[in-house]
Amino acid sequence: MRYQSVASFSDNREPDAILLVHRQGLRLSCMKTSTQTDDRFQRGAHKYAAYLDTPEGRLRLDLAFATLQEFLPVRQAGHSLSALDLGGGTGAAAVRLAKLDFHVTLLDSSPAMLEIAERAARDAGVIDKIVLEHGDVSQSASLFQSGSFDLILCHNLLEYVDDPGAVLRGLGRMMRGSPAILSILVRNQAGEVFKAAIQAGDLAAAEHNLSAGWGQESLYGGKVRLFTPEALEPMLQEASLTPVARRGVRVIADYLPPQISRSHEYHRILELERKLGNRMEFAAAARYIQFLARRMS
Repeated sequence: MRYQSVASFSDNREPDAILLVHRQGLRLSCMKTSTQTDDRFQRGAHKYAAYLDTPEGRLRLDLAFATLQEFLPVRQAGHSLSALDLGGGTGAAAVRLAKLDFHVTLLDSSPAMLEIAERAARDAGVIDKIVLEHGDVSQSASLFQSGSFDLILCHNLLEYVDDPGAVLRGLGRMMRGSPAILSILVRNQAGEVFKAAIQAGDLAAAEHNLSAGWGQESLYGGKVRLFTPEALEPMLQEASLTPVARRGVRVIADYLPPQISRSHEYHRILELERKLGNRMEFAAAARYIQFLARRMS
């Protein structure tokens, strides 16, 4: 594993802004910030890792990554590809990118998540291609230089930050020109309506979710921001980003009857979900929305 300091590039950074944290043999670079780490992600790290092994967790990861692969930047001669996995948690996506020969920086605020990511990278044999950074993801624009990355993943992160628009503007500046790609995955408001009505049988909650800006996080607890495509697209434009693709992630899988085995029928479900997610009439009701975007030229 390679390590580097997470240093702010702002001129007013205090000289003691960098710490090194040693925990169970994992050496991480850490930046002091004014924002307190949400301890939900520290306490829930192993629960989240277990969730990614469930059919629902695998589907979310596999569907989003399959779409991402359609838009990956092409490596030019003499130029290695660099990726940032923002709020990358346990490293599931980072490991996949490293296997595709990307040099990946994973930034996360939870040391427990990063410890799991370190083990995953080591087990996958890509430990030399991933750098783990411990820091405040909402301050990422001050941690990395402009034009640093060919690919940025921002999956299931904007739901938890105070100012999603500010995060997107910072990510736009970190992208390496117009060929670079940004992948965003967020909780879909419409999906919460269907979840409440079909899965929970709660019609009052379904009606409430029609206009709700926040939902309840079932895995970590607490609130989670909900998005609509109509709200997210202006944020991208204000960040000088142009959407190049939009997909729905998990349209029907959460509502299949018990007689359909999520495990035995996984690949059939995955292929059906890919087709549904590509059609906007179905994708509109998906649990998650994925946008792929590039910087405006």
